[in-house]
Amino acid sequence: MENDAIAARLGAVYPELPPGERAVVRVLLDDYPFAALGSLRALAERAGVSPPTASRLFDRLGYAGFADFQAAVRDGARDRSRLLEYVTKSGPPAGEPRDAPPSPHGAGAAGAASDAPDGAGPAERGSGALAGAAPTDHGPGATGGSEGPGGRAALGRAAEELRAGLDGTLAAVPEPLYRKVAALLAEAGTVWALGGPLSELAAEYLIRQLASLRRGAHRVPESAPARARAVLDLGPSDVVVAYDFRRYSPGTARFVRAARARGARLVLVTDAWRSPLAAEAEVLISLPREAAGPIAPLAHEIAVTELLLVATAARLAPAGRLADLDALTQTL
Repeated sequence: MENDAIAARLGAVYPELPPGERAVVRVLLDDYPFAALGSLRALAERAGVSPPTASRLFDRLGYAGFADFQAAVRDGARDRSRLLEYVTKSGPPAGEPRDAPPSPHGAGAAGAASDAPDGAGPAERGSGALAGAAPTDHGPGATGGSEGPGGRAALGRAAEELRAGLDGTLAAVPEPLYRKVAALLAEAGTVWALGGPLSELAAEYLIRQLASLRRGAHRVPESAPARARAVLDLGPSDVVVAYDFRRYSPGTARFVRAARARGARLVLVTDAWRSPLAAEAEVLISLPREAAGPIAPLAHEIAVTELLLVATAARLAPAGRLADLDALTQTL
């Protein structure tokens, strides 16, 4: 939050505001940016003021209403990497300058974070290596020397955040939601899945397992011509499962909207910010912000996907198909 221009502006104008608008700013800054994601009425209730009082704050700041303020907050968030936020928050080990080269005893650099637009490279979405793990084949914290206390502390914090995030995810997705998705996955004519540059790993896992349970489960192909051929045959009996996280993928949005235009149904797995595709979804699974973990929630996406597969298998009774699959695997 320290580097967010909107949060900084709220803090700067705070002393000049009347008491009611100050109360709104306190709520926004205490839970920034998530307090800005709900309705104006909800924000006003949290601040203990009337909606018109809250609305006056955004007029005073030069926005064309609360919706305009929300759009600015969302746009700012899409430009930030979760990895950058985590590294900035964590800082270097005690006694090591922030801009100094890594100490032989320090932890290595972490992996990528945040679903980015297609081709955005490593500054992408939410699912990466543990903080403190170098992006090499040498294992966590490998920097050519022994790992010092700072690196071990970073790994410990990351592990705790990961556990807490997973607990938050599992508690936030109710059983009826799993059953609703399972019905769609079991009964669809075909199932297609896709994701962003990192969340595509969750989509790949879903399809690999689902293809063992039923026929007609496919990963959305990469090229535009292949995607066009896939969309061409879609209809109301088909289901698209999209994983879409900050930064939201334009490629995912294009495929989903083309599929929806053909009548296909959408299951969307997204974050607390909610993908721009949320309004298109028949079933929306929104991972809570507590699920973000140290860098990004790939582990949580996989956990939710695993439960979706368990619920789907219970509807399909696929023992015979799985036995045939095992026999064929041994033969081939």
